[in-house]
Amino acid sequence: MAEFTTGEAVALELPIARIPSRAGAFLLDLLIQLGLAATLIYGATILLMAADADDAWWSVTAVVTMVTVLVAYPVCSETFSRGRSVGKLAFGLRVVRADAGPIDFRHALTRGLAGAIVDFWMLGGFGAVAVISSLCSRDARRVGDVLAGTVVVHTRQNLPMATLAAAPPWLAGWAAQLDLSGVSDELAAAVRQYLTRLRTLTPAAQHHLGTQLVDAVCTALRSPAPQGYPPYHVLGAVLARRQQLARG
Repeated sequence: MAEFTTGEAVALELPIARIPSRAGAFLLDLLIQLGLAATLIYGATILLMAADADDAWWSVTAVVTMVTVLVAYPVCSETFSRGRSVGKLAFGLRVVRADAGPIDFRHALTRGLAGAIVDFWMLGGFGAVAVISSLCSRDARRVGDVLAGTVVVHTRQNLPMATLAAAPPWLAGWAAQLDLSGVSDELAAAVRQYLTRLRTLTPAAQHHLGTQLVDAVCTALRSPAPQGYPPYHVLGAVLARRQQLARG
């Protein structure tokens, strides 16, 4: 099991997918890729022979087929299924971000390119690099996972919906009037981390770190901090408002 801190500052524990289950999913996907390659080659051969194409067309067809099979298949399947190729679906695996959220095209593309170039094929020694990097990683991450900021977890159910942070009722009105466009993702991540670790901090550390974050957040908001409230109330109100806007 590994603990993930979601974008809503909620801790989730999900089981990490290790090499045996990932290898099974990979082999199933490989069979599908071989079938896709055979279909593309068969169709292209018929068309090129009928057109009496020259060698350049055959070379282009080979490159397009290779890119489609090795890159387009994993990228498209993981993008449209939010982290589950056919093989991963069969073995109950899912690719998630480091905060346990669903991946998007950017993550899938990074994993797909790294898989084709580094982890498995061109430089990967038919998967040797992926196996070695997974064994050396606490969360069994291959190179593509490290570059994309993703982890493969073992779950046969939908990811749990994280509970939203709740603004203190006495600060909800103040937070509703804020323009949060000046709060960067990095600053919001620092607030989430502070709220997540709050119970593990000493009272002095809570106040010191919280005050620094409140100053930074209110500077970004160009709004004075409400007086008479502990830092975690103010930060919780800002984070809750940001989540509310993000979810529409």
